[in-house]
Amino acid sequence: MLPLVETDEQGDAVVPEEAVLRPGAEALCARLGVGGRALERFAEGSVPVYAVGSEHVLKLFPAPSARDALTEERVLAFLAGRLPVPTPALRAAGEYVNGWRYVLMSRLHGEGLAPAWPRVPQRERERIAHDCGEALAALHALDTSRTAAAPGAEPLADALPPGDWPAFLARQRAGAVARQRERGLPEAWLEQIPEFLAAAPLPAGPQRALLHTEFMREHLITDPADGWRLTGLIDFEPAMIGDPAYDLVAVGLFTTRADPHLLGRLLAAYGRPFEPRLLMAYTLLHVYSNLPWYLRELKPSARTLDDLALEWFGTA
Repeated sequence: MLPLVETDEQGDAVVPEEAVLRPGAEALCARLGVGGRALERFAEGSVPVYAVGSEHVLKLFPAPSARDALTEERVLAFLAGRLPVPTPALRAAGEYVNGWRYVLMSRLHGEGLAPAWPRVPQRERERIAHDCGEALAALHALDTSRTAAAPGAEPLADALPPGDWPAFLARQRAGAVARQRERGLPEAWLEQIPEFLAAAPLPAGPQRALLHTEFMREHLITDPADGWRLTGLIDFEPAMIGDPAYDLVAVGLFTTRADPHLLGRLLAAYGRPFEPRLLMAYTLLHVYSNLPWYLRELKPSARTLDDLALEWFGTA
């Protein structure tokens, strides 16, 4: 059995407790017909994720994360075979016990692009950037309206957050300074945020597209035995419907990591450029925005948000 979890704080305390979670995971695997197989927990993840033998992955979501479970279930079912990069096939999903939900999916083979990156030759890095651009373009081009929904299924565009995109941006803008202050951003940066966002070229009526929101090396899989080709795109629980430019935040920060040449290759394959100041604005408005962390990770030379936009999201 899995314990009752009613708050995010309780979830944070329970998720690391493998001795508490494993019996419930094993019982669920037996119920789903994949019991008796090696159960190996992945070290990463904000929720418990297990490799079930060599062919399946089981992801568990406590009650406060139930919406994430439903998002992952719906998006995986919708994406089946639609992208140029493989995505996990949905095997089963539903409610378990004490408000927990689960998603059982196929396991994609290869290794994570993030730990593999130092070993990837430059030529293959450029091809990976190209393939990422094509995959992202294909994702954003998908029709998520009612006409694309499976019979009896809720249209993806209506099922995913945030619903009202302009209202979402307004909320994010109103809390932008407070969020970064809470994360420890120095005052010299904080005082620039209101004026920068006021002048940011946010589109009034952007295209509504399916967004991964965390399209980054940590969620990409590659196979060194196959010339470092991409063999998977995973983790769709934070997916949203919104402006495609929003997805380029994680791309610029964590896939190409402020490399203007690689970002240029990626956007050439994507098929259109993006204004660096727009991407910097979405960096500040992103639900997971943490500018102090980005500054520590990427160590830019810029001292203004305008210059930072060019340094992180400019292309060559």
